[in-house]
Amino acid sequence: MHVKGVMGSITFDGEWITITKKEVGQQQRDYRIRAADVTGTRLKPATRLFHGYLQFVLPGSAAAIEEKGLMAGGRPPQSDPHSLSIRHSANDAAQALVTAVEQARG
Repeated sequence: MHVKGVMGSITFDGEWITITKKEVGQQQRDYRIRAADVTGTRLKPATRLFHGYLQFVLPGSAAAIEEKGLMAGGRPPQSDPHSLSIRHSANDAAQALVTAVEQARG
């Protein structure tokens, strides 16, 4: 499964979640998370005006706080390695990915 996000993407192969981020002027960074280690998922669907996000919560770490303001639009900061902003067109793919991760968790 693959979800194209804002300045990155998320892939899921049934066991591992790979979040790839590419910020302007930075090298690409990959974060790998085992689906069995995920304790929760958060999906805020995007609207036509604002991006949404997909976030994975791991044991021992709190979910990232949503930034307030016009530019952030209620999303976690770009520096959060366990989340990715998504566009409105990616809502269905993101929901399918969350469902697959939840099934893989048990």
